[in-house]
Amino acid sequence: MASVGPAGAGRWELVRRGRGRRPAGGAAGRRALQEANSGRLLPSASPITTSDTIFELGFEKTVKKQNKEQVPPAPVPEQHHKKQNMGKNAKKSTAVDAGLKQGKFRTLEDALKALNLTELQKELDKSQNVFPENPSVWVKDLAGYLNYKLQTPRSDPTLSQHTPDYPYSLVSKELRSIIKSLLVKASSVLELFFDHCIYTMLQELDKSPGESLHGYRICIQAVVLDKPKIATVNLGKYLELLRSHQNRPMKCLTIMWALGQAGFTDLTEGLKVWLGIMLPVLGIKSLSPYAIAYLDRLLMTHANLTKGFGMIGPKDFFPLLDFAFMPNNSLSPSLQEQLRQLYPRLKVLAFGAKPESTLHTYFPSFLSRATPNCPADMRNELLICLSECLSMDALSFSAWRQLYTKHLSQSSLLLAHLLESWDSTSRKVRKSLQETVRSFKVTNEELAVKGPNSLQDLAACHATCKNLLHKMKGRGFPWVRLLLVVLVFAAGFLVHDIRTQGSFQASSAHILRSSGILSVSQQAWNKVSHYSLQGYSWLERNVPVYYSQVLTVLGPNLKLVLAKTSETAVYVSGKCSSQISWVKDNLPWFIEWWRGVVGLRERTADKLYLFLLAVPAEHNASHQELGPGHDFWTLEPGSLEHWGQRSRHQSPCVSGRRMVPTVHFQCSCVEGLEQASAQAETRG
Repeated sequence: MASVGPAGAGRWELVRRGRGRRPAGGAAGRRALQEANSGRLLPSASPITTSDTIFELGFEKTVKKQNKEQVPPAPVPEQHHKKQNMGKNAKKSTAVDAGLKQGKFRTLEDALKALNLTELQKELDKSQNVFPENPSVWVKDLAGYLNYKLQTPRSDPTLSQHTPDYPYSLVSKELRSIIKSLLVKASSVLELFFDHCIYTMLQELDKSPGESLHGYRICIQAVVLDKPKIATVNLGKYLELLRSHQNRPMKCLTIMWALGQAGFTDLTEGLKVWLGIMLPVLGIKSLSPYAIAYLDRLLMTHANLTKGFGMIGPKDFFPLLDFAFMPNNSLSPSLQEQLRQLYPRLKVLAFGAKPESTLHTYFPSFLSRATPNCPADMRNELLICLSECLSMDALSFSAWRQLYTKHLSQSSLLLAHLLESWDSTSRKVRKSLQETVRSFKVTNEELAVKGPNSLQDLAACHATCKNLLHKMKGRGFPWVRLLLVVLVFAAGFLVHDIRTQGSFQASSAHILRSSGILSVSQQAWNKVSHYSLQGYSWLERNVPVYYSQVLTVLGPNLKLVLAKTSETAVYVSGKCSSQISWVKDNLPWFIEWWRGVVGLRERTADKLYLFLLAVPAEHNASHQELGPGHDFWTLEPGSLEHWGQRSRHQSPCVSGRRMVPTVHFQCSCVEGLEQASAQAETRG
């Protein structure tokens, strides 16, 4: 082969070239075959491959034809030279015209008006007939068709100039019914469809001309309108996706917009999205404005914050506190001011429905941040929050006692704040604070002996504790108690003076009459008695009427209550039969015992009565005869005692007479008692 002539060499060289091209031609053929086989796939390479659809191939061919027809001719050198010499205004107008040429319609309203719903329904029916067991193809065909037909100039990825429900708010009722009916049929694949819409939007953003994304946005809003939890199922995955595109703000904002649509339907899901996606990127300059604007719009949309209780915890709240109050952070002053205006509502969400049981978990972080070098605004807010923790959650005092030795400077600030706001402190807080300050005083004495490094902070805490204890002891003069004591003393003195002098006129109480106090008191008493009589007469007139009305209205209910009560009594008696039988068995014994006690008392009283009647007449110092109408209490003092002393030394018989009362005396006493009772009944 080396001896071949030049002509032969040329042929061999030509043959070698032909052989050398065969592998290239074969590779090109394989690539063409591969493209032909994959012609129904999405044209752009992406990390997620979309499913095959019916009309995407037709759309792809149509787009290719349009691209072939719209290829501009090569520019003439003179025209190119003129374009270089054009001014800035001409360049701006050319850019605007080029932007308008990218889509068919100037506005989305025009595109929706021109949309043929009959043709859309036919395409969807065809897709369902061809792929009856693959609902993911149906919804992808819907999104692709809408996105292809609704082409307008590209807009801001966050649609910040429109309402939160844009573009779905422009969709007609007929189109909404078509979309909802298809989503109901494909309810099992909605989560995958949501992911497909987001990833397809990101793919379209990679293309230089690109398409507007209204079709995919409408589908995303339609999905989360009925099932907002779909957006929060895989927040971790989307956070990683967001971080991977951190240098592409358009893609990041698109992801944030798509996930944030769930919040306008459900506050809980919106807070999940904001805390899981937007809070981690709050310090990024290109993403922070939308994150704060979304939070503002979310809290304005849901005025009732009770549905969001429990979503924000200490781990989420304190970064927001630092962003809102700490100067020189990654937020601009305007964004920081906007976040500070939202802070009160975030604070309500963080404290939740039961702050009395949760605030002690916030207390350590509040206390650690309240340093003397802290900015004034943040220090004031921290002291207010610490006071709220102490007033609402009693466990905050125990947390404070545990943290006291390691946070002396912060504790001195808090003690000084409590001393300043002492007048507005409730009694419950004062009692708990008194115990805490006393424990702090003991701790200060122990730390002073050990000699800590922070002697200045310890001295400040000791001085403040001393002032607080002094203020707790001096609670002001007890005027109410003093007035009550004076009134009681005056009333007692007046009563004692009247009893001592024997009458009101003779006592020193006549000063009341001369000073006019008595007359005023009598007038007041007359008025009180007069109005009391009027009120009593009114009650006599109106109570029967009102009673009849109440009985008419509440009679059936009262009967029902009585019936239920009787049923309850029967039920209880059935359940407590053993206890009732025990009471019946032991009750007679108790009754007999009680009768015995009462009988003993009666017998004792009878004996005393007979003893008193047994006093003989000769032992009376006045020598009165016991007879009818005799009053025993007219005996002179000392006669009974004299009789008792003599009776102990004498026999039962004295001068031949027994010391027993006569029957006539007993009868006279009984008659006297009967007459007294009859007179009492007559007077009554």
